Amino acid sequence: MGASVSPRGGKKRRMNAEMNVVPYIDVMLVLLIIFMVTAPLLTQGIEVELPATDGQQMTQGDEPITLSVNRNGEFFLNVGDNKDSPLSDEDVRARAGAIVRNKPQEMFLVEGDAKVPYESVARAMAVLQSAGVQKIGFVTDPVVTTPKKN
Repeated sequence: MGASVSPRGGKKRRMNAEMNVVPYIDVMLVLLIIFMVTAPLLTQGIEVELPATDGQQMTQGDEPITLSVNRNGEFFLNVGDNKDSPLSDEDVRARAGAIVRNKPQEMFLVEGDAKVPYESVARAMAVLQSAGVQKIGFVTDPVVTTPKKN
C-alpha cells in the first residue's frame, strides 16, 4: 500500500495540527524593543520641587569623613595632609579607597555649597562610589523657622 492518491493524480496533503508561534514571537520582540526604548525616557525630564524638611542630627563619636565641594566644584577631604588644598577626582578616589579598605562600613558625608551646580555634587558621590564607599550621606543646614505673629 502506498500513499493515497487524489483523483487529480497527486498525493494527499495532511493537515498540520501544530500552532505557528513565529508571528507571536515577532510581536513579542517588537513590544520588547518598544519598552526598552521608552523605559529610560519615563525617568527623565520630571520636574521636582524638593520639600524643605527638618532632618535629624546625626550623632557619631569621631569626626565624620566629609568630602566638601566648594562653589567652584573643587573637592576637599577633611582627612589626610593638606586639608585646605583642592583634590582631583583621582586623589579623592585614592584616599577614600584607602579608608574603605581599613574600615569598609565607614560613613562618608558630602557637603556641597548652596551655589555649586548639582552636577558637581553628583560627581563627588560617583567618585566616592567608585572608591568602594557603601554609606554616603549629605550635610545640610536645618530649616530656620520664624514664629508667626498674630
